[in-house]
Amino acid sequence: MKTNKIMDEIRSTISPEVKMQMEMSVAIANRIYEILEAKGMSQKDLAHRLGKTETEVSRWLSGMHNLTLATICKISSALGEDVVKVAEYETESVCV
Repeated sequence: MKTNKIMDEIRSTISPEVKMQMEMSVAIANRIYEILEAKGMSQKDLAHRLGKTETEVSRWLSGMHNLTLATICKISSALGEDVVKVAEYETESVCV
């Protein structure tokens, strides 16, 4: 794979915590896309269910937005499916 020296330098300065946050944000966005696809829904459908604009939902799903836990639960509730699952959390879902 071809790399860009400047981008490699920038990436090397990112703290492990920020890198992890970026990776998790992208993973959450990807999970939402998977649920939407499985349910035959669009971003517009999700926006309508949440009472948000399609633009706002699009921004959330860019993978670069820092979603709050409250927003993740609202999305989970609107989709009827958990967006995030905590490995050792064994009680019934509170978001759905």
